[in-house]
Amino acid sequence: MKKDKKILAKGVEAIVFGALEAECKCYFGYPITPQNDIPELMSRELPKRGGVFLQAESELAAINMILGACATGARAMTSSSSPGISLMCESFSYLAALEFPAVVVNVMRGGPGLGGIETSQGDYFQATKGSGHGDFRFLVLAPSNAQEAYELTAKAFELAEKYRNPVMVLLDAILGQMKEPLVLKKLKIKKYPPETWALTGAKGRNSRFFRSLFLDAEELKQHNLKLMKKYQSMQKEIRYEAKIEEGDMVLVVAFGSMARLANEAIEDLRNKGYQVGYFRPITLYPFPYKPLKEIVTQAKKPLKILVPEQNCGQMVEDVKLAVEGKAEVISLPYPPSVVPFPEDLKKEIKKCLNLSKSRKV
Repeated sequence: MKKDKKILAKGVEAIVFGALEAECKCYFGYPITPQNDIPELMSRELPKRGGVFLQAESELAAINMILGACATGARAMTSSSSPGISLMCESFSYLAALEFPAVVVNVMRGGPGLGGIETSQGDYFQATKGSGHGDFRFLVLAPSNAQEAYELTAKAFELAEKYRNPVMVLLDAILGQMKEPLVLKKLKIKKYPPETWALTGAKGRNSRFFRSLFLDAEELKQHNLKLMKKYQSMQKEIRYEAKIEEGDMVLVVAFGSMARLANEAIEDLRNKGYQVGYFRPITLYPFPYKPLKEIVTQAKKPLKILVPEQNCGQMVEDVKLAVEGKAEVISLPYPPSVVPFPEDLKKEIKKCLNLSKSRKV
């Protein structure tokens, strides 16, 4: 890319442009709403850049094609939506066990089951707590606008290679399908050459192999301890956004599109003199426990924490773990397809502030 270019794009289109900026070479996927723009755009743009696009016969096939491509060190990506992601879960565990650097995009829809195609944040647990069997973790990035979707997707390829671990980009249907300005710009994405581990042919060197089956108990133990240390080292990748001032009485914690709605409500309230702050996790794993705890412990007044989510209450559990009982944490659930207006959030924030209902916002 020679110079910056400003366009109007959906969040899912920004995902594609970010992957292309990171020089993604392989995309394998299967259609499902609301992420279908990703394979459609990839099918047009990736071959132009010497990459490989293939629409698989199922999500199961797609994720195992990703596994094969990653074994060779290729930058590979797949995308799907909630039930499709569920079908991939077994192979997520294999990717982590084999230490393959895959990028997975989940544009969440309603659930459980087939649910509906409306927006949801119901896959938070699935993404952050282990979507398959065994002790493994995704590194999870949660953009809140098209620009972040572009930049974080590109960054996901770097992080996947750095840690040799699958990375998930998690967004919801609102962010995926909403159009907004996007600046396509050159990004500094570091590469970690796979020469020391990838299956690239054994001519001139010893052969290599991968496995996730360890029948010796001690060997399996050591493999898990090695992975655990890697997950612990991911703490240095924590990303978050915070707007907090001395004297704030309520802190709203939200991610993704809900964070955008909350931010609009908070900005309006702060302009009118209300003491309310804002905290947005960008990495959902590793979750920014320490920064959130520091905000609570350093506050001059006791804080109430409000956690609005487009689910029935999931991230709120991590918020409670972060504050360790040092602040009251209030869950504000909005089930799938129920999208609040900023005015709705203002009312809930006012309740937390114990302000008179008669005063208009």
